Amino acid sequence: IMSKNKSSESVKVVVRCRPLSRKEESNGPAGGIVQMDLRLGQVILKNPRAPPSEPQKTFTFDAVYDSSSKQRDLYDESVRPLIDSVLAGFNGTIFAYGQTGTGKTYTMQGLWLDPEKQGVIPNAFDHIFTHISRSQSDKQYLVRASYLEIYLEEIRDLLDPNHGNTRGLELRESPETGVYVQDLTSCVCKSIKEIEEVMNVGNQARAVGATDMNEHSSRSHALFLITVECSQPGPDGRKHIRVGRLNLVDLAGSERQAKTGVQGDRLKEAAKINLSLSALGNVISALADGRSSHVPYRDSKLTRLLQDSLGGNAKTVMVATLGPAPQHYDETLTTLRYANRAKNIQNQPRVNEDPKDALLREFQKEIARLRAQLNHRRFRSKQKKEQVDGEAEEFVKLEEQRLEKENEAIREDQFLLAEEKQKLLGENEKMMGDLRKRQEATEQLTARYKAMESKLLVGGKNIIDHTNEQQKMLEMKRQEIAEQTRREREMQQQMLIQDEEAVELRETFTSLQQEVEAKTKKLKKLYAKLQCTKAEIKDVNDEHVRSRQELEQTQNELTRELKFKYLIIENFIPPEEKNKIMNRLMFDPEEDEWKFKPLVPDESKSSQMKKRPASAVGYKRPISQYARVALSMGTHSRYRAENVMLLELDMTPP
Repeated sequence: IMSKNKSSESVKVVVRCRPLSRKEESNGPAGGIVQMDLRLGQVILKNPRAPPSEPQKTFTFDAVYDSSSKQRDLYDESVRPLIDSVLAGFNGTIFAYGQTGTGKTYTMQGLWLDPEKQGVIPNAFDHIFTHISRSQSDKQYLVRASYLEIYLEEIRDLLDPNHGNTRGLELRESPETGVYVQDLTSCVCKSIKEIEEVMNVGNQARAVGATDMNEHSSRSHALFLITVECSQPGPDGRKHIRVGRLNLVDLAGSERQAKTGVQGDRLKEAAKINLSLSALGNVISALADGRSSHVPYRDSKLTRLLQDSLGGNAKTVMVATLGPAPQHYDETLTTLRYANRAKNIQNQPRVNEDPKDALLREFQKEIARLRAQLNHRRFRSKQKKEQVDGEAEEFVKLEEQRLEKENEAIREDQFLLAEEKQKLLGENEKMMGDLRKRQEATEQLTARYKAMESKLLVGGKNIIDHTNEQQKMLEMKRQEIAEQTRREREMQQQMLIQDEEAVELRETFTSLQQEVEAKTKKLKKLYAKLQCTKAEIKDVNDEHVRSRQELEQTQNELTRELKFKYLIIENFIPPEEKNKIMNRLMFDPEEDEWKFKPLVPDESKSSQMKKRPASAVGYKRPISQYARVALSMGTHSRYRAENVMLLELDMTPP
């Protein structure tokens, strides 16, 4: 059941610009093309190829961060409120978008060993577990983590050790949870160290490669999912569960083959990356437009996974990353345009309260069941747990000693017959065996109970030792400063708009000449706006032409590779084998791709081979009379001296 609050809010868009690299400083002219007004939240872009008279392009966002900005500033101002919402039971998404080599992975992950340079993801880990340690003791938490990547339009589980050999995972949709990945590995995490270990395991399996623009270029889109379930007593006395889901998305960068110099597999990767980012751009445009009846979420796996984050049940922060080098002007302008459109997307976030798929309730039920079993097995349930465990062990030892003494007495008794002695000894052995089994079962039950209980995090316990009141106060002050900065920026932007409107309303003229001058000034301003709009239209057309040319170039490269493969098929693969493969092909409209039919139909999966004809009893396959004779006689000696290949396919020995 979800809360009925249908209030909508727009996607929060922030822009970050990286510093010039040494290579860019040595190759290009001095200075960058991006200027930032941190106070007003504006990005001013200068065209290096345009004449000085052409006006510069200005874009306004929720927040902007220049090359000297710190990781912590970005997190506190733009990300911290979103994580607080996730801990309150909302869905949240943070994703970095931009050209390859502009610092998306640095913004999302940063340098893990340097506290000052840690990115959004490690700071979010710290935030979540610090919040749990400071919460009230009547709250219980369950934190789960999953990690996946979309590589060549195939979803791979980065926490699965055999993810490279297994088929891609399937996307499914349910009314309660929305779009989800079937059979995705989920790890329960009890501390920052454990969730960081999950992240490290996934990072080692992620696809990366070197290009001319980036030595460690991400060749896939990565998605780290954190689910935080919180149970707390409500006014009615019952325990209510709230589930917050956080998607941390590190997108692969858009790239141009001419600049990255990729070939072969890297070219295929780039084609798939650009295709999915193009689909993402189309979704953003359709949502921002507001007039489109159809939003193309199904055009790629990426847009399907981000369906709730863009226009759905989630709070979303988009971090657009820019490169300041003049040679990347076109890519920077495209990124700013997409980011500007994304500001207009409206989401409908709501609290996920008491959902059906909450694991926390299952864990609580299992713990209660194990506790009941354990109490039933204990010898003295009123005493403390440690005393019971100690007495249980002592009781077992005493019983074993008593049975040993009885065994000795039976062996030394001369009046008993041998059969009776054997029978009594056997009964004692059986009693000792039962006693040990009961003890082992109790130990196993205790271990299971402790393991299940340890997975739940209880508010008030010290997860982080160094957390103290001074740090708490410091973080609260930091939050207040960030909130105040954000409000100041919003007020400045509103004041600029209101000033322009007020000037027009207050216009009163004392003479005709003054009116002419004022209206001439206004006309010049409007003419400048018209010129800007015309330049914008021209830029969009030029960008469209460039994109089409690049797509045509990529298509030509891929067509050349396809022709090469056709040549191999025609010259080296027998036609009958080719026909067998072609007959097994089928198109899956759900996945929008070609697949192979199974060799054995679904209904006969239990029996892997068809029923043998009655005439071939005792043989592996039907065999001719000639083949039987040849088997008994052996191969012909006539061809032994010559290099002749005998294709005696029917002569397989039984």
